[in-house]
Amino acid sequence: MTQQHTASRIQGHQPAPERAGLQQERLERKVLAACDAVGEFIEYWGFKGVYGRIWCLLALSRYPLTQADIARRLDISRSLVSGAVGELVDLGLIRATDDSRNAPYEAVIDVWPTIADVLRSREWMLIEAARIRLEAALEEAELLDSTREPHPWRADRLRFLLRMTEIAQQLLRILIALRTPRSIQDLKNWGSGVRNLFDHLRQFI
Repeated sequence: MTQQHTASRIQGHQPAPERAGLQQERLERKVLAACDAVGEFIEYWGFKGVYGRIWCLLALSRYPLTQADIARRLDISRSLVSGAVGELVDLGLIRATDDSRNAPYEAVIDVWPTIADVLRSREWMLIEAARIRLEAALEEAELLDSTREPHPWRADRLRFLLRMTEIAQQLLRILIALRTPRSIQDLKNWGSGVRNLFDHLRQFI
């Protein structure tokens, strides 16, 4: 180590190449932390956490990555990457850049169609099941109310909860129909549309 280099360290100053390397390391750690967070978030939508980590890594990378690159950066096994990549391709969330065996992959940014499928198949059915049962309970309560037969249940609360499920279905239907904004301006327009939607729905609550 040169005397000048030693002096720069003593003074708390690092050479430019070394400083740039440390900054790149810090950035990579933060990017990988973001990938972990997306993995945790994506589990809510019914996917495996590793799907979100791989998708986020590819989405944030300037260049397509091979399965070996993905395994190395995320510190996971090649077999786990291979299985997850195959499923992500089937879901339409990532794609190979060519037809070669070891082709690198890139993220498909418009993920909303896949999320919409999950919402349609899972959340919609859960809300619909709740709506049907609330509706059935309300019908029975109203029937007893019409005969003035006393019972311990509040029909007005049943109506309220039924209305809540109907509003939830309206929101979900709109969410399923949305598309991912492709630019900052599209995002602003999308946000304005969502705000108008909520303003419109408030009159029904």
